[in-house]
Amino acid sequence: MSDLRAKYNALIDQITHYDHQYYVLNESSVPDAEYDRLMQELKGIEAEHPDWVTPQSPSQRVAGAPQAGFTTVEHRIPMLSLDNAFSAEDLAAFVKRLKDRLNSTADIEFACEPKLDGIAVSLLYENGALVRGATRGDGTTGEDITANVRTIKSIPLQLRGAGWPEELEVRGEIYMPKAGFEKMNAKAMAKGEKVFVNPRNAASGSLRQLDSRLTAQRPLEMCCYSVGHFSGGDLPSNQGELMAQFGEWGLKINAESQVVIGLQGVQQFYEQLEARRDNLPYEIDGIVYKVNDFALQNRLGFVSRAPRWAIARKFPAQEEITRLLDVEFQVGRTGALTPVARLEPVFVGGVTVSNATLHNMDEVERLDVHIGDKVIVRRAGDVIPQVVKALSDDRLPGAKKVTAPAECPECGSLVERVEGEAVTRCTGGIICSAQRREALKHFVSRKAMDIDGFGEKIVDALLETNKIHAASDIYELTADTVESLERMGKKSAENLINAIQKSKQTTLPRFLFALGIREVGETTARNLATHFGSIEKIIAATEAQLLEVEDVGPKVAAHVVNFFAEEQNVMEVQRIIALGVHWDDVVASTETALLSGQTWVVTGKISQMSRDEAKDYLLRLGAKVAGSVSAKTNQVVAGPGAGSKLKKAEELGIPVMDEADFIRWLTEQGLWVSGN
Repeated sequence: MSDLRAKYNALIDQITHYDHQYYVLNESSVPDAEYDRLMQELKGIEAEHPDWVTPQSPSQRVAGAPQAGFTTVEHRIPMLSLDNAFSAEDLAAFVKRLKDRLNSTADIEFACEPKLDGIAVSLLYENGALVRGATRGDGTTGEDITANVRTIKSIPLQLRGAGWPEELEVRGEIYMPKAGFEKMNAKAMAKGEKVFVNPRNAASGSLRQLDSRLTAQRPLEMCCYSVGHFSGGDLPSNQGELMAQFGEWGLKINAESQVVIGLQGVQQFYEQLEARRDNLPYEIDGIVYKVNDFALQNRLGFVSRAPRWAIARKFPAQEEITRLLDVEFQVGRTGALTPVARLEPVFVGGVTVSNATLHNMDEVERLDVHIGDKVIVRRAGDVIPQVVKALSDDRLPGAKKVTAPAECPECGSLVERVEGEAVTRCTGGIICSAQRREALKHFVSRKAMDIDGFGEKIVDALLETNKIHAASDIYELTADTVESLERMGKKSAENLINAIQKSKQTTLPRFLFALGIREVGETTARNLATHFGSIEKIIAATEAQLLEVEDVGPKVAAHVVNFFAEEQNVMEVQRIIALGVHWDDVVASTETALLSGQTWVVTGKISQMSRDEAKDYLLRLGAKVAGSVSAKTNQVVAGPGAGSKLKKAEELGIPVMDEADFIRWLTEQGLWVSGN
């Protein structure tokens, strides 16, 4: 039994050590699976010997049942607030007041630390064991949140090392790191649950959960910064040494903290940290400066409800309240309509903001924002300002609800919002000026119209010089027009025009794919072409008819119908065809296609055509072209360099054609002519 007890105690020490490394020092020395194994082993021993369990066991962080409510805690030493400095002049005046009161001209040593944007709390340790956690409250009394703070793994249940006072009240800030906040909100949004405005609100809401099991699910951390009451022991003589001592006892301290000399030192610390503010993994709203020497702190004393020896230099606010004047919709390069808030100008995050993003219509509906509402605007660093909350309690009578436009503000095409999607999009596609660049790049790409040499730079040059405005304009370009572009020679211009002419001979699947209809990829375009046989029938198809096509679901059907419901899109298709783009007839039904129901695989290098061309031939004959060989594969085409796929085909006894056989077979089908 003594061996088991020793093992149990060793497990507690080991898990506590790993918790300290991970949650306090931000280091990981053991895989998650090993940590979980040790925890299960600990719980197994505790299940057999419940009388061994103490409150300091890592397994006891989460209470078993919700509390009925929070009880009140009286702070033996008040948790005071700090005076604020909002400028370099305010800070200089603070330093001057200190020197005047101390009747000294000597530079003062200051302990500087980031002012975390979280919730101030107090932790009481007795003989090194955590016995109570409390909120700051009004500074004199707070709420007992012991069950909740025990769930935060950066808070030690038992202090490490030795030399701590018999009673030690540690004070600090509980906060939620940015990454954890964003991940938590994303999960909540996906489930349709409440999301928090900012990490501070999230931390506050998490600490006020009556069920500590819910708090345990929140990514909270705590940094310690001072001592309240203590007895039965001694502490260091200054703030810097106290923080070092906290670290030895296993308490998390802020790694950015520094001790500096004089006014110049505090100013430099402010400038350096402000420049790095947005890259920190947590939110800060300023810097706290404390006279480092505790003896000097005692001489300086307190005024009203604040210490004379400390001050908070605030950063420009990252959140402010202003009024929403209007909402306009901007069209992105993919056709997505983004609602943009027009605001009464407000100074936030160091700049004057008059516009802010509302992301999408799901976010507009979640915020329940109306024109004329007072709203909270947030701006952090270079991040685009965003509306994070509407103050609906102050809503004006008759305030207008924000709704998406029925037509695209750029091209007048209808907009669509497919069920289950947050984004509202323009259906204009190839004729929408906002989408023009991306639409043209896609149209000329290799798997679409395959215009050799028509790259991104050519697209940009033609658009910038107003040579083209839509895909159909490509087929009216002349060599002289192309040659007039910057850095375009005569030969290059002729080559591009030849490539444009060559692209006129295409296939219906390629043409459909080139149109850039949302979610109509190569396979879907092939299925549509094979099923309907002509562009006219696809244009006229209803959603019900489209749903009969293989792999076409309600979303794709809606996108196709919406695209061709736009008259300008149909006119653009007709113009492209009128300018000479054409294709051979497509088999109208897979049931009558030569390879209907068959699965083929192409592997290795085919020297006389590209892999995509080989795939096109097979698809035109009704085959399904797969990327891997299985028992359901009917035929494999294996060029030089075929490896594992060829080997598997041979093992399964699947017929294999080499390149010569494949070319011969295509010739027999009338699809390949010597010299292609």
